[in-house]
Amino acid sequence: MAVNFLTNENIWFDKYKYDDAEVQYHRHLHGSVPTNTPVENTARDSPAVQENGASNILRDIARARENIQKSLAGSAIQGADNELCSRVTSLEKENQNLHKEVEELRLTLSKLELRLSTMEKSLTSAKPLVPAPTQPSKLPHPALLSQPSTKQPEEDDDDLDLFGSSDEEESAESERVREERLRQYAEKKSKKPTLIAKSSILLDVKPWDDETDMAKLEECVRTVQMDGLVWGASKLVPVGYGIRKLQIQCVVEDDKVGTDQLEEQIIQFEDYVQSVDVAAFNKV
Repeated sequence: MAVNFLTNENIWFDKYKYDDAEVQYHRHLHGSVPTNTPVENTARDSPAVQENGASNILRDIARARENIQKSLAGSAIQGADNELCSRVTSLEKENQNLHKEVEELRLTLSKLELRLSTMEKSLTSAKPLVPAPTQPSKLPHPALLSQPSTKQPEEDDDDLDLFGSSDEEESAESERVREERLRQYAEKKSKKPTLIAKSSILLDVKPWDDETDMAKLEECVRTVQMDGLVWGASKLVPVGYGIRKLQIQCVVEDDKVGTDQLEEQIIQFEDYVQSVDVAAFNKV
């Protein structure tokens, strides 16, 4: 059946007719051949015409390709132009926003400058005038502050006492009042209580070993008595390996008792005491 079907199909045998018709059509479009010229005779009798028609077809195909490329390039350029326009629009908007922000900053800066100048003017106007420095005057002794002035006003030469008896009496009286004032001031100063500087000291007294009698050691330490020394609380602090040290508090007067002197007194109990250190020292 396939063979019978192919026997009835004659399109492949008449292919040259279709080729000649296509060549004639293209030639008719370009106006190179008259329309009344037979297609069959022209295609069969002149091979050069067939080659010319083929070249025209190829030329048309090339032109069509070129037009397609141009159209594609034009669309690409148009897309690029659209993108460029959108970018330029966005840049213009950003530029406008930046101009607005700069203008606001300028206004704020001008307001600040105006406020600063106003404050400077107010401070300058409110600034008091500095008086000229004066020479320090010599103050009298505190005991003489309440002493009445004995300076006599200047008199004319006509009233001058040549003998000077009244001046001598007044000078003696002023000397006596001055001495009395000085004596009262010295008594008042001697009766004023003076502050006594004291210090609180925490001592670390270390024994020789764990067999040392710590109660006897503390008793020996407390036997140290000096003027300005007061013993306080104490406790035993473990050191290690069963050995404990004595921490004892005391208050001393700085002018009467020194730490070196106190350590020398305690270290004399060499049967119980190995060393003495100052753990803390505070002013009272």
